[in-house]
Amino acid sequence: MPGEPQFTIVQLRYFAAAAELGSMTAAAKRLVVSQSAISTAVAHLERELGVQLLIRRHAQGLALTHAGERFLQELRGFLAHAGELADVARGLGESMVGEVSVGCFQTLGPFYLPRLLAEFGRQYPSVRVSVREGELVELQQALLSGACELALLYDLDLDENLDTELLTVVPPYVLLPADHRLSGADGVRLADLAGEPMVLLDLPHSREYFQALVLRTQVEPLIRYRTSNYETVRALVAAGHGYAILNQRPAADTTYDGGRVVTLPLLDESPPLPLVLARVRGVRLTARAREFAACCRALLRG
Repeated sequence: MPGEPQFTIVQLRYFAAAAELGSMTAAAKRLVVSQSAISTAVAHLERELGVQLLIRRHAQGLALTHAGERFLQELRGFLAHAGELADVARGLGESMVGEVSVGCFQTLGPFYLPRLLAEFGRQYPSVRVSVREGELVELQQALLSGACELALLYDLDLDENLDTELLTVVPPYVLLPADHRLSGADGVRLADLAGEPMVLLDLPHSREYFQALVLRTQVEPLIRYRTSNYETVRALVAAGHGYAILNQRPAADTTYDGGRVVTLPLLDESPPLPLVLARVRGVRLTARAREFAACCRALLRG
């Protein structure tokens, strides 16, 4: 129709590469084209759209304008669907081919990713799954920027622009050294541990959740050690440095260094952590992402 912007998918890909790399030279090298081809494509897009997308900074590369950031976010989804359409067209009789990028909260990976990837790979061998592990803020940024379509994470202070689907809830438990005086109990209240040191899994949002669990029982947490590593928490507890509160339970009670821990139910009334599948609100998922979400539901709800 007259008046509609006129541009090609190639020009869109050239812009996306320049924006992501922050350099037209780097984009040209990645795409094996001339720098002038990248520059011309970006200028054409800006002229057709009537808005500046990139700021050219001498000797400092490129920076996205606010409009450019929003355009790039929407563009990633568009290019993914364009790639999906091409994959279907050339799919040699297979309806599911290509790549899907998913995120996973770093402490959840060992517990869920092996089964998810194995089952999804069995069902859709022609789909490549790219996994990004990280903490909550990093994964939310990856979703909002379009770097991944889905993320498996805890529902802790998530961005309002994300939609979440509840997969399961994970109750907290207390981790004790094997020789602790309460190691043979059927469960434990945090008041029973008052005055004892605590080892804290120190990840953004997670640490606030664990500390709040203790504070709600009127017990002041005496944090001896903090670590962002899940297995370091377990090893420190096994060595007698304190107790810990965690959610995911390994199948074995031994630590990397051969120590032993005991897991006991937390008898205090404590909110479980919702484990959710997150996506950007209003953005249509590719068929690959939809099927990966279905695989998550089957395994985690089953």
